[in-house]
Amino acid sequence: MKFQIFQNGNPAYNFRLCGEYVFGNDGIALRRVRLDLKNGIIDCKKQQKETSGLALLWPVNGFGRLVLPTTVLPERGKPYNLNVEIARAKLMQIVNKREDWSILDDLGGMSKEAQELFVQAVQNLSSPSAASKLADQSLEKAMAFSERLAVKQAESFFNAKSSSHGFSRGCLGCRLEPARIFEEKYVDELMELFGYVSVPIRWADVEPEKDKYDFSLIDSCIQVLSRRKLAICAGPLLCFSADSLPEWLMDGKHDFDFVRERAYQFVLKMVSRYADRIRSWIVISSLNLHNHFAFNFDQVLEMTRSATMAVKSVSNRVLKIIEISNIWGEYYATEPNAMPPVVYIDMLLQSGIAFDAFGLQLQFGRNKSGMHVRDMMTISAVLDKFALLGRALYITGVEIPSVKDESDDGQLAGEWHGPWNESLQAQWIEELYKIALSKPFVDSVVYSNLVDDSSNVIPNSGLMTRKFEPKKSLITLKKLHETIFLR
Repeated sequence: MKFQIFQNGNPAYNFRLCGEYVFGNDGIALRRVRLDLKNGIIDCKKQQKETSGLALLWPVNGFGRLVLPTTVLPERGKPYNLNVEIARAKLMQIVNKREDWSILDDLGGMSKEAQELFVQAVQNLSSPSAASKLADQSLEKAMAFSERLAVKQAESFFNAKSSSHGFSRGCLGCRLEPARIFEEKYVDELMELFGYVSVPIRWADVEPEKDKYDFSLIDSCIQVLSRRKLAICAGPLLCFSADSLPEWLMDGKHDFDFVRERAYQFVLKMVSRYADRIRSWIVISSLNLHNHFAFNFDQVLEMTRSATMAVKSVSNRVLKIIEISNIWGEYYATEPNAMPPVVYIDMLLQSGIAFDAFGLQLQFGRNKSGMHVRDMMTISAVLDKFALLGRALYITGVEIPSVKDESDDGQLAGEWHGPWNESLQAQWIEELYKIALSKPFVDSVVYSNLVDDSSNVIPNSGLMTRKFEPKKSLITLKKLHETIFLR
């Protein structure tokens, strides 16, 4: 399967692939696929003969660079016009979401214009250059329409939820940077806006040597936060990425039963210690992606079950969250021990594991799997899928940059309406929060960084500068807080 790329109607000989992956009918990334780009044509060489689609970072005039997919297409010898196929997929998404959301408003004819331009593009397929130009114009209008539609739908439900006092005190949260717990300025700023704080836990830090624990920093965090009477979430208790695990556990001498037992004991010890002050726990995180020990499917389920049972054995009343990493799942194409997020979610639901909510991180702005920028309708659509799962959803980490990072610029990570700046960060956060909180099954949204710091996953993503100067995004969140709680 091949795709020809055009830029401004000309073959794109200098196009740069980024964020690219091939997916099947079920949306799951395909493995053993080789993508070659030569002379403006992407050649997708795959073992499967099934229909499939291509997703990649794509420029949209006036809108930015975002990961956009084609529809699923059959194999053929003649290259597809990639510009046309991306426009087709976006228009199909719009049709589907308008139906799901029961929105008939054409917003000034924007949707009709996009459709008419696409029809003209299809009529000109025999002239690929002309078709690509028309498709680009169609996509430009479709993207603008899709965002306005997503925001319109969100604001309607957000306002209704706010008017009926449907938001909990902890709907706006922030992740704590534990090392800053002794900085009075930091703590005061945190408490002023957020009623819900997430305390990160790293097994490697708490149990650096077998059976030797260091709770000092977490104790300090819980003590300070408890005095302020904040709702506290902690975790993840378990994450099986190499940088989260204690070194003594990774010497290659231990079988699954040993690792499971040690994990169970660690979870039990943590939850027992703070049971009277912490009511929400991220029990296990990203096991769909981070699987250092190469657990098989049955072992993944058993590890998840064991961890939730450890929490439940301490208290039936605490909230147990299982965090899913990279809901789009493009990592599956290249990560050998991973499983698609939809498969992991289905396994959890079918297995009868006792947990209360899913956690999901939305971090964008790095040239890294799952962190390339996506548009608001796509984000809203992926959140809608959780409505059918019968569990609450916690957005456990939101991050977006306020400054263009020269080491990882928009050409590689993506852009939204232009190079990142404070105004765009604030606008993006406002739209994202309204979209997420408008969903009846979303209980809270946690921002990852109060202050810019070298530990930020996304550089320059804090709500304040290193000198505690408020950015426009912090002001935006304060206004959102007033909208929710001062009606």
